[in-house]
Amino acid sequence: MQSRVAVMSIIVENVDSVEALNAILHEYGEYIIGRMGIPYRKRGINIISVAVDAEQNTISALSGRIGKLPGVSVKTAFSGVTDGNNE
Repeated sequence: MQSRVAVMSIIVENVDSVEALNAILHEYGEYIIGRMGIPYRKRGINIISVAVDAEQNTISALSGRIGKLPGVSVKTAFSGVTDGNNE
């Protein structure tokens, strides 16, 4: 199966889920290209962007696990880039 590049947008509304979220991201660390977190104190949320390079089923599994956390929402956008090639 081919590797894909994607970006995951995560919004954390429940601070109690942060530790579990970080544990999941650590577990998938080999696929993470980079991540950026922005604490939005005015609204009491955290906004996280995670760039990944993995097989589509791995990215979907990661997204699914994150989406099951209480007070956490996630959306994934896939690029057309696979295995270093544009298709």
